[in-house]
Amino acid sequence: MNVSAIVMMIIAIGIVWGGLVAAILFLRARPTVTDGPWVDDPDDGYVDPGHGEEPLRRDT
Repeated sequence: MNVSAIVMMIIAIGIVWGGLVAAILFLRARPTVTDGPWVDDPDDGYVDPGHGEEPLRRDT
């Protein structure tokens, strides 16, 4: 493997793993959906039939 192939491989690995890290950091900073068709969470306010009328709370 020559030097140019190694350099291109390192650049490609950096782009892929850098994109993954950037996506993870973005989702950790802004985990909630604020607009669009996915705003309404179907599980929000779910009442478990075995535990009265208190809705379940999720620790996020």
